[in-house]
Amino acid sequence: MADLIKPEEITVTTQDGEEVTFVISRLPATIAREVITQYPVSAIPKMGDYARNEELMLKLMSYVGVVGKGQDGKPLMLKTRALIDNHVTDFETLLRLEMAMLEKNCSFFAKGKASGYLVSLADKVQALITSTLTDSLRALSKKD
Repeated sequence: MADLIKPEEITVTTQDGEEVTFVISRLPATIAREVITQYPVSAIPKMGDYARNEELMLKLMSYVGVVGKGQDGKPLMLKTRALIDNHVTDFETLLRLEMAMLEKNCSFFAKGKASGYLVSLADKVQALITSTLTDSLRALSKKD
């Protein structure tokens, strides 16, 4: 775990009620900047970029390990899609791990602040869409 920054063990309950222990880490500063600034926006349905969000998720998860599954009892780091699929049994567990990583790497997401941010972001996106559609309809409905 020497290459992990401030590693922390967490226990996550899977969708089937099983408890699995993972180790999460702070991201290096430049990777954290990339992930934190793009992750929420890329996840917005119909507005975001799913492929980019998936790429960021894979990068984020490469700093998550399954405790005791690696060589010499070290964590097995989830550095590939196959490792994630083999050791994270369901979508809810994956989301819990993603949120734990976001909270660990950005105090802005800690203690429920993320939901306030997302509500604010959704309000801004809705206002932008409404404004854009109103302007478009106005232009289209002008008499020749």
